[in-house]
Amino acid sequence: MGIKIISPGLLTTVQDLGRFGYMDSGFSPCGAMDSFSAKLANILVDNSEYDGVLEMTMLGITAQFDEDNIIAITGAGFEPKINGITVPMNTAVRINAGDILDCGPAKTGCRGYLSVAGGFDIPLVMGSMSTNLKCKIGGYQGRKLVAGDVIPLRYPQDRLYAMERRKIDMKTSCDSIKTIHVILGPQDDYFSDMGKETFFSEIYKVTAESDRMGIKLDGAPVGAVNGVDIISDGIALGSVQIPSSGKPIIMMADRQTTGGYAKIATVITSDIPLLAQMRPGDALKFEAVDMEYARNRIKADIRILNKLKDDIIRTDTLLRYV
Repeated sequence: MGIKIISPGLLTTVQDLGRFGYMDSGFSPCGAMDSFSAKLANILVDNSEYDGVLEMTMLGITAQFDEDNIIAITGAGFEPKINGITVPMNTAVRINAGDILDCGPAKTGCRGYLSVAGGFDIPLVMGSMSTNLKCKIGGYQGRKLVAGDVIPLRYPQDRLYAMERRKIDMKTSCDSIKTIHVILGPQDDYFSDMGKETFFSEIYKVTAESDRMGIKLDGAPVGAVNGVDIISDGIALGSVQIPSSGKPIIMMADRQTTGGYAKIATVITSDIPLLAQMRPGDALKFEAVDMEYARNRIKADIRILNKLKDDIIRTDTLLRYV
């Protein structure tokens, strides 16, 4: 028993927070592109933050539930319906056996996350449920979902305590140009002063070639001193590679483990979810920050998650996300 997929959307995969410790063997971490939203989805239904979720891209799933359960959908601005009746985002919602969930298209953002109370019954591969599409491992048969798939549930829950408090008011930025904060390096010395000035002053746009591997940008090329080729080294999440075209590529969850292009900067961890929600045509600019700023942003994210947990357990006051 589980969730029967009627329509899988454009790209829906099982993801958790990633598969770590295997990059030296050539396996990228994968995992949820917007890990913050994935954690929220799991907290809302009383799962571990590390549990698996369904990541839906641009167009959500339509699925029938075979058992009573509690679900939550976070991330991009979907308008989900159960049996044709709209249900709220960022809220724990009861769904009954036989009900049909239709997530529809995302009105804003790019990726949404569906969690189920008790979790999905998906076997771990190298310690993770995450789907690695290139290697065809993890997740549901190592691939994206298709119509007719039945995703098994681990421990379906038909009720949770404090249901009325299992919600969060999400505020989304209205800025037409998103600011992406970066730490300069590790190979910023490969770029001319003019190239660095271009990188930090230019407004770049997300291209249609962007995917889970990398966010490809269009805009003024970043000038190098003597080319951008380096001896291949490891690639961190958020590394900003500058290929021979000079157009930045931000490496994301399904990135290759090593690369031979110089990396001018690295996006801070807390801005990766913002990138994950950007669509083709969306605009961004880069801003340099230091490690203290990056650490403080991570601490702020942790405080938000912990406050949600505390409000569910201890208070009658809804968390207001600011």
